[in-house]
Order: sequence, then C-alpha cells, then structure tokens
Amino acid sequence: MATGQKLMRAIRVFEFGGPEVLKLQSDIVVPVPKEHQVLIKVHACGINPVETYIRTGTHNVKPRLPYTPGTDVAGIIESVGDKVSAFKKGDRVFSTSTISGAYAEYALAADHTVYILPGNLDFKQGAAIGIPYFTAYRALFHSARAKAGESVLVHGASGGVGLATCQIARAYGLKVLGTAGTEEGQEIVLQNGAHEVFNHREANYIDKIKKSVGEKGIDVIIEMLANVNLSNDLKLLSHGGRVIVVGSRGPIEINPRDTMTKESSIIGVTLFSSTKAELQQFASALQAGMESGWLRPVIGSQYPLEKAAQAHEDIIRGSRAAGKMVLVL
Repeated sequence: MATGQKLMRAIRVFEFGGPEVLKLQSDIVVPVPKEHQVLIKVHACGINPVETYIRTGTHNVKPRLPYTPGTDVAGIIESVGDKVSAFKKGDRVFSTSTISGAYAEYALAADHTVYILPGNLDFKQGAAIGIPYFTAYRALFHSARAKAGESVLVHGASGGVGLATCQIARAYGLKVLGTAGTEEGQEIVLQNGAHEVFNHREANYIDKIKKSVGEKGIDVIIEMLANVNLSNDLKLLSHGGRVIVVGSRGPIEINPRDTMTKESSIIGVTLFSSTKAELQQFASALQAGMESGWLRPVIGSQYPLEKAAQAHEDIIRGSRAAGKMVLVL
C-alpha cells in the first residue's frame, strides 16, 4: 500500500518563538501506522494554552524541531498497525495524545491514547475532550482527592478545562462555584454545572465568594491563572483545603503563613504525568459521562488550519468566546 507517499497539509514549527513560527505546509508525508499505532483522518483538533508555551521553547516539554503542535484530535480511523485490535478503518475516535502532532490533516497516535467517540458528540466536541476533561478529572480526583459534598471553586471556569471541571464536579456531587470575566462566560458556567458564578473582573468579587461560602471556606480550588489568584485562593480555603494549579503565566508573591493555620496545600497538576493505568481510569469515568449525557463539551472559537497562529494569539490574549477553542479541518 503506497500510503507512504500520500501528502497532507500540516502546521510545522522550525524554531521556537511567537505565534508567527507556526507555518502551514502542504507537502508533508502522511505517516504510516506501525504495530500499536493508528492513523486518524483529523476532522477537528483542540487548541490548548500549553501548546503556546511549548511553542515558545520555555516549557519543560521541548520537542525536537521541526515539529507539528497539538495533542487532542477527533476524526475517523484511516488505517491501523498490525497489532491493533481495538479499532478498525472507519471508526469515529478522539485522542488524548498524538505521535506526529495534531495540527494536521492526518495524525498518528498510539492505540492506548485513542477512544471511541460516541454518536451523540460531533468531531468538534470530540476534539475538546482530550486535554480539558482528562486534566479536569486528574485535578479533581487524583490531585485534590475531592469528595461528594465538598465545595470546589473553579477559578477561570469559562474555558475548556474550567467548563469540564464544572461538569465533572457537579456530576460527582460537589458544590460548584465558578468565576468568569464576561456576562456570556458567567451564563455558560451556570449552564454547565456551577451552582453559583462570580465575575472575577469585579473589584470585590473575592468578598462576594467569602460571603457565599461563610466561615468554613472552600475545600478545593481549581486554579487556571495562579500568577494572579494564588494569594487570594489561600485566604478562601477551608481547613485542609487544596489549591490545584492547572495554569500559571509567571511568578507571584504569597505569604506562606496563609497555608499554616489552615494546613492547606498547593498542588500542581499536569496531564503529561499520568500513567497508562491512570489514563484508562480517567477514560472509563469520562466514557460513563458521555453515555449518561453530563459530559458535553462547549465549543468556543473555531479556526481553519491556516489560522493556527491567530488562534494561538487569541488563546493567550483571552480575546475568545467561552468554551473550547478548536481548529476545524
């Protein structure tokens, strides 16, 4: 089979830097799946903040140049390696990772990072599951060890990971509070599992949260922008409360004493640390959410492949609609 010579369009990065280093090329050879690999014809792929940090060359994950960015794709299995039994050509799937990169017309992935996409979700929603939902699940249950009946504040709840966290936490019986910076964002947060929402652009919103939760404080805070919010988070926590840092864009000064009286913790989370067994566990819980209907990704801004640089600019500038940002092929 001469697939080796088939060509595709893909975004390539030849040097680390700003969004302008994302170059669209149309002469990339379509990869061929080996033993435990599958080739996916990509219909949509997710855009995540972490991809912008990797692109600058300042992240712990530093791919060899040139590379194609991205991890979460949704599409149709084009071909499978000779040791793959779980998938066949024509299956609708989504992935939590790729080998060859996601910003492309075809993506190679290891079969253990690929999952069947149920018929009640479209490809754009499929592309919004990988990093957001698996990160949110890891943050809530693996890192925070959250339990039903506890309260969780999702600080920055209107993006992909934020909305995923709200849906999961609500489904698992937590009291969910969210913050968002726009009226539209607040509305979407309420529609996706939050019991209450606060506008983090208001000067006194921290006081409003304190008033709402009372003396006890908040058990778990899932934090998307730690370099702005961490100091306030520590003051909002309950005794034994946990702040889980999902995102941060720089340093911040905190008073360690704020952790002492409450014996609170600050825990960082990254999906890349998950073992195969953990990913399988997260996947099982999330597949159940898809089946029962509470897992419903909200799609925000959509871009064609050639506008990837614009998407990278928008995701960091924050000039985007609430929901998950995706490239549509």
